[in-house]
Amino acid sequence: MDIREIAKLAKVSTATVSRTINRVPTVDPRLASRVWKVVEESGYYPNIQARALVSGRSRIFGLVVSEITNPFFPEIVQAFEDTAVEHGYEVLLVSTVHDPKRMELSVRRMVERRVDGVAVMTFGMEDLLLEDPKFNDVPLVFVDVGPKRRTVSNIRIDYLRGIREAVQHVSELGHQRVGFISGPLYLKSAVARRNAFEQSTGELGLKIDNQYVVEGDHTIEGGMKAVSSLLALRKPPTAVLCSNDMTGLGVLRKCYEEGLSVPRDLSVIGFDDIKLAQFVLPPLTTVRMSQAKLARLAFRALLTKVQNKKADDCGSEFVLETSLIVRDSTAPPPSGRRK
Repeated sequence: MDIREIAKLAKVSTATVSRTINRVPTVDPRLASRVWKVVEESGYYPNIQARALVSGRSRIFGLVVSEITNPFFPEIVQAFEDTAVEHGYEVLLVSTVHDPKRMELSVRRMVERRVDGVAVMTFGMEDLLLEDPKFNDVPLVFVDVGPKRRTVSNIRIDYLRGIREAVQHVSELGHQRVGFISGPLYLKSAVARRNAFEQSTGELGLKIDNQYVVEGDHTIEGGMKAVSSLLALRKPPTAVLCSNDMTGLGVLRKCYEEGLSVPRDLSVIGFDDIKLAQFVLPPLTTVRMSQAKLARLAFRALLTKVQNKKADDCGSEFVLETSLIVRDSTAPPPSGRRK
């Protein structure tokens, strides 16, 4: 069965069959209905590779994440795939696990499949795509690190807004000793979050000792280790802001092991608002960065570039806002010195 047979059974031209299968919106709905009826009855499947060679488009987008086991990424994957299905696209998903060699193999797979564009929802791996000449004309979308280039779109996260709200929140509760656990500082996103914290505390006149700002690694174990150093201080902080929710979960775990009550002894705020944050005990106050909105923005950016490659010679920028979600892990500071 090929499109000539489909055209004969549907009593339309092969061009109509081709445009219908490729979901060209100008096809007469009555003709398209006849084509789809024959396609369903015959069990016809189009040759994707042949269609890509003819049209120059594979209708496949690549999606790069760091670790599929990290609770931050499944919602991104789901929302991106849902949006892709709505627009007749497939998704080639790759997980780098922070391994450059694995990223290199993933790039090769995407080139072989002739992807129409790639959304890079991870950090620290962008150079492998930007430096590969095979991607000079392929639309790319990055988070925070996209350079000004015709084919590149950048989604800028408004870290400052949400973190400022978090700092204001603990300040209004009466906290003066506020700590911050950053992500690994080789990541630009981690530096941006730390800078947002320092700017926000400065705006409110909170004098934060340098020893209250420590580096983590965006994992639960890293959060446990980082908060241990804060709790060991002669005057430990009464509130801790974390660069992501995984770090915040580590802080909650360490407090449990040390017999400390959250939020009575220590207030804790995360960042990201992963689904797990609302179900831990106590439910985690956090800065929401919608993963679903991030995924939809990324898809929209790629689709816009594919449909109009001549637009925005200097690249496109999209902004994703953040906001504070108050739950039960924050409260006024303890009145006395912690035992």
